[in-house]
Amino acid sequence: MLAPIAMTKIDLSPGQNDEGSARRRQILEIAARLFARKGYRGTSMRDIGEQAGVLGGSLYHHIKSKDALFIELHNAALDEAEERIAEAVRAQSGPWARLLAACATLLDIQLASDSLTTPMMNDFREVPEPVREQLIARRDRFEGLFRSLVEALPLPPHIDRSVYRNLLLIQLNATADWYRPGRLTPGEIAAQIVAVFRHE
Repeated sequence: MLAPIAMTKIDLSPGQNDEGSARRRQILEIAARLFARKGYRGTSMRDIGEQAGVLGGSLYHHIKSKDALFIELHNAALDEAEERIAEAVRAQSGPWARLLAACATLLDIQLASDSLTTPMMNDFREVPEPVREQLIARRDRFEGLFRSLVEALPLPPHIDRSVYRNLLLIQLNATADWYRPGRLTPGEIAAQIVAVFRHE
C-alpha cells in the first residue's frame, strides 16, 4: 500500500570504505537518477555504464543485474525511511503523538524536492513479477511500523484497524500528487491528516 519513498542516501555495508566501494556507491547513485528519470523499462545496464564511465563487463563487477540493482535501491530507500520514522516515533509519548511523528516524517521524506525514488518507483508495475514480489515483501515489513502505531490508537471498537491503516496510508501517499511547496509544510499537512483521522 505504501507509495514511493524518497531516498536521500545509499548505505554501504560496514567496513566497505575502499575505492571499489566508493565506485559502487557512485554507480548506485547514477542508477537511481536514471531510474527516476527514465523508469525501470527505460533504463538499461548500458545506460548506467555509460553514465558511470564503466565499460562492458566491468559494470557487472559492481552490479549483478538490473533487477538486483532496482531491488537494492528500493530496499535502501525503505531502510532509511524506516530508521528515520522509528527515530521520530521514539521521541514521542502517547499513541496520537507517535502517529503524527510517523506521518510527518513519511511526508517529509516523500515530498523532498531531491527525491529520487519517488519518481523511480512510480513505474512499480513495470518490473518483472519476481522483482515485484520481493519489493512487496519489503514494503509489507515497512508497513509494520504503521500497523503497530494504528494498533495502539484508542479507536472505537467498530473501526476496522486494517481498513483504517490502509486509508491513512492511501491519503499520505496521495499527497505527493497534489502537494506544492509554499502554503503548508509536510509536517502541517501531516497534522491535518491525523486530525481528520482523529475526528478533530
